[in-house]
Amino acid sequence: MRDPKTQMFAEACAMLKQAEQLHRQFFEPSSNASHACWEPPVDILETDREVTVITALPGVHPDAVQAEVEGSTLIVTGVRAIPAAGRGANIVRLEIPYGRFERRIAISSRLRLIEQELENGCLRLIFLKGG
Repeated sequence: MRDPKTQMFAEACAMLKQAEQLHRQFFEPSSNASHACWEPPVDILETDREVTVITALPGVHPDAVQAEVEGSTLIVTGVRAIPAAGRGANIVRLEIPYGRFERRIAISSRLRLIEQELENGCLRLIFLKGG
């Protein structure tokens, strides 16, 4: 039979490891950022004619996000504000990242942005493949 203290310690270590992984995933400073920020997850889909980049930005207001292409790099930046209900409240759990975000994605310099839309918490950027 296992010692309860050893089992509790092992569980606590596993929880700390998981918390560190989440922290690294969402709050890792970007090497090009002027201050710490988190990186939103991205899906990239490609057809013969287009490349679609979908960035998960739940709760981000359309005016608080910017997407631009610098050479062969797509840069999505902005801020996810803490909801009004959270201001002044005691934080019980905070898993969704808040504050400044930045995501840099290498893309072909031959792509041309033809559509941009923030809907249902996702920024959808559609690029046309150029010749």
